Amino acid sequence: QVQLVESGGGLVQAGGSLRLSCAASGRTFSSYAMGWFRQAPGKEREFVAGKSWNGYNTYYADSVKGRFTISRDNAKNTVYLQMNSLKPEDTAVYYCGVKLGASSRYSDAYDYWGQGTQVTVSS
Repeated sequence: QVQLVESGGGLVQAGGSLRLSCAASGRTFSSYAMGWFRQAPGKEREFVAGKSWNGYNTYYADSVKGRFTISRDNAKNTVYLQMNSLKPEDTAVYYCGVKLGASSRYSDAYDYWGQGTQVTVSS
């Protein structure tokens, strides 16, 4: 079992920044690929960013490329999502997930999820 707790969400004006954190406990964090997803009201959960277990490979959705940065600190069992130049369309509940093996853009591939943190971007 892996337990995940997201934090860092909030209300920010368009153009602002937030940094989300996802703290993991349980099994060896460094063995898992990490992913950030988001879900807006009435929409499906969508991939935002992912990072391989060893940190070598990083993936982003086209909608956030150049604005968001995913990073991980295995010593702290934490993955981060730095979000800059936020837009109202970034408003959603953000979730982190973990999975064994390679990172994936598909939410069904992930084994464990956090409870989510709300990000609201005002225009």
